[in-house]
Amino acid sequence: MGGGANVEAVTEAFRIILDDSNVKAILVNIFGGIMKCDTIVEALLGAYENVGITVPLVVRLEGTNVELAREMLEGSDRDIISATDLTDAAQKVVATLGA
Repeated sequence: MGGGANVEAVTEAFRIILDDSNVKAILVNIFGGIMKCDTIVEALLGAYENVGITVPLVVRLEGTNVELAREMLEGSDRDIISATDLTDAAQKVVATLGA
């Protein structure tokens, strides 16, 4: 997200991704170095609502405020799968697709 994340930018990104009917899942891999992970999760959660995501969404976070961000994901009522690292994220995407 290039050092900046807001609901509008993430919403647009999800819409572009989901315009492709071949998309079966979304994997978001974030390293929050400049931008805090909790700020990124706020944008992800808002965008999730705006777009109405219907495919599995797996999110891997690392960086500043990562524990708070993971708690925010787990405490949300959205169907978002949290992953601990990139390998875990990839495995979870594959598992959701039944491959």
